[in-house]
Amino acid sequence: MNSYWADWSAYLPLALAALLVLWRPLWNLTRHAVTLAHEAGHAVAAVATGRRLTGIRLHSDTSGLTLSRGKPRGPGMVVTAAAGYLAPSLLGVAGAALIALDQLTALLWGAVGLIALMVPFIRNAFGLLVLVASGAAVGLVAWYGTPTVQLHFGYTAIWLLLLGNLRTIVEATRHPTRGSDLDQLRGLTHLPRLVWSVFFVAVAVGTGVLAWRAQYAA
Repeated sequence: MNSYWADWSAYLPLALAALLVLWRPLWNLTRHAVTLAHEAGHAVAAVATGRRLTGIRLHSDTSGLTLSRGKPRGPGMVVTAAAGYLAPSLLGVAGAALIALDQLTALLWGAVGLIALMVPFIRNAFGLLVLVASGAAVGLVAWYGTPTVQLHFGYTAIWLLLLGNLRTIVEATRHPTRGSDLDQLRGLTHLPRLVWSVFFVAVAVGTGVLAWRAQYAA
């Protein structure tokens, strides 16, 4: 693998992911993948903190909504609210670590498994379409892709999550909306939205640096 990544093609996934995030016509489509990871973060955090997950919705405007039942305040609710903007970054750096450990197959099939676990909780047709399309794309690459194709696909997905999540955080900070994650966190913790934004940006940048080191410094 080291010899493969020694040439210029190592930077293709990063360049492609940057194009998918920075060019708005493509971003309007690929943002659904970031939203999927974002809502998965809310869902996993809700279950992990003892809340009852009741539904997930993914909308055609690239927004999403995860509903859970439990105490309306407290650490569990804070973790659940914060997990959305943390999840894509953490999934991205975890994926880079798995590839560095030669666990590319585990990464791809693990992604398929996570998507499959979300299916019973989807509450709208468009959300189901996003899950089926995403799961099918990853599954086809995992089953039929050559090692080179799988490697390029895996790293492109990783950088899409890392760069895409950073863009969504910046956009949410510049254009705050009532009822957003940042708004909920402000109400739950009494910390300004900007404090949470800075925290999420720091995590996004930090995980990006770690992913870069895992891919290019290995």
